Amino acid sequence: MIKFLFFFLPISIFAQIPTYYQSIDFTQTGQDLQEDLSNLITATHTHELVYTPEVWDALRLSDLDPENQQNVFLIYGYDDQDEDFVNDRTRNKYASCHTSSCDGKWVREHVFPKSLGNPSFGNEGPGSDAHSIRSVDYHWNNSRSNRKFTYGEGNSHITNNGLFYPGDEWKGDVARMMMYMHIRYAERCKATYVGTSSFTYHAEMPDIFLQWNADDPVSEHELVRNEVLQDRQGNRNPFIDNPYLATVIWGGPEAENTWSEMNISEEILAETKVYPNPSSGIFNLKSNKIIQTISIFDLTGRKIFSQNNYQNDFQLNLENLQTGVYIALIEYADKTKETKRLAIKE
Repeated sequence: MIKFLFFFLPISIFAQIPTYYQSIDFTQTGQDLQEDLSNLITATHTHELVYTPEVWDALRLSDLDPENQQNVFLIYGYDDQDEDFVNDRTRNKYASCHTSSCDGKWVREHVFPKSLGNPSFGNEGPGSDAHSIRSVDYHWNNSRSNRKFTYGEGNSHITNNGLFYPGDEWKGDVARMMMYMHIRYAERCKATYVGTSSFTYHAEMPDIFLQWNADDPVSEHELVRNEVLQDRQGNRNPFIDNPYLATVIWGGPEAENTWSEMNISEEILAETKVYPNPSSGIFNLKSNKIIQTISIFDLTGRKIFSQNNYQNDFQLNLENLQTGVYIALIEYADKTKETKRLAIKE
């Protein structure tokens, strides 16, 4: 058997701070923490994707719908059931547009518009960073254009004042992408260039992104996407790993803290121990909560299997999986979630 690597990811909770952040002192707050995270995600950005074809290839993996392996999610989309293809939420992953005839196809959306950079950028540097590029319907890409983000509710739409609301499902994703760009590219991609709102909490971060980050928790899709893009680029989006980092740095509405080791909340967070690790495929799991569901994905975002009704102490048999890199998500009976990283050896 060839070695496997598994990622047990949280939808809302990491019991421990991932080893990616082992160099960061999380007793810091504000500018000190921001600078250290900026240095980390810059230093670990070891591969700059080539806009064509590598960004296309990355999105076909990072944006994959785990419930349908042939489709990618379309940011800003919301309805696959009506007759209007422009507002589709998903689309065939190979229906990407590489010609001038793009109806019913998807393109690459720079969620931080290239023209709003200071200076504006092309398809290199921030322009090829997939942490801020998403698959999107061709027409929505044109309609959004370089419109700045503003408040709204419901599905994505252009507001009466000509600005853009990304939709209830996507506003948290947008906020965390803009925070990433803000600390990754500094003066070139400030959040203030793309978000319209007041600055009640911090002069650098618009209230709108702090609010969206708190209101719209990290989704399963974002978590899987973060892993896929680390595999491609080398770096991660810290605000997906723990939305509370934004609160610690810029203040504002309290976002979810997903790391028990930060000791921010008195809530008893989930923790599952896994041993031996690495193993030949049989893992013992012992948890302080009842595990309801374990789902395993590969790094294309494809769901391998999902099983329900685990107890606190049990064995997980992964011997039948084929070679590759995998992501597993654990959901507890109280709806919190957790991840662990495992390796299967020969």
